[in-house]
Amino acid sequence: QVAFKMYLGVTPSVSCSSAAGNEFSLILDKNPLVDFVEELPAERASLCYCNLLCGVIRGALEMVHLAAEVTFLQDKLKGDAVTEIGIVFLKNTEDKKHKRN
Repeated sequence: QVAFKMYLGVTPSVSCSSAAGNEFSLILDKNPLVDFVEELPAERASLCYCNLLCGVIRGALEMVHLAAEVTFLQDKLKGDAVTEIGIVFLKNTEDKKHKRN
């Protein structure tokens, strides 16, 4: 949440959606990346304009050795009420033990 506030000026709310604890959603009431986008053209309706956020989150998690699938679940540009990014961890972090050489 701190990184979103520092870089985008918004704080997402976190919603856990699985009992296993490996899946959660980040919900943005306001997405600053869409401030200057009026409407997607009809021929580009499937375009996910803010997919950059998913790549940044996935890359940051990979840098700390956490494999994750990051996808858009809801998008304000497509008429949804909020922007929701779903994150699913693919591996259990406790399964890997780091060895020092």
